[in-house]
Amino acid sequence: METPAFAAELDARGLFCPEPVMMLHNRILDVAAGEVLKVVATDPSTTRDIPRFCQFLSHELVSQQELGGEYVYFIRRGH
Repeated sequence: METPAFAAELDARGLFCPEPVMMLHNRILDVAAGEVLKVVATDPSTTRDIPRFCQFLSHELVSQQELGGEYVYFIRRGH
């Protein structure tokens, strides 16, 4: 799968719910509307929490994948 271009990255490895989503809530504000934020996490609960975060706050979950025990998300910031 091709990696989308991204404007910023959030490393949430080693953190557990609710910390990754709390950090995401702040970090998404650092990218302009329409730009992509890459998130890397190790907490399996992010597979539920991050898509829900995107849905509720009108951000686009461009891609979500698991790579060797890490969860990688690309999120396009909504307006």
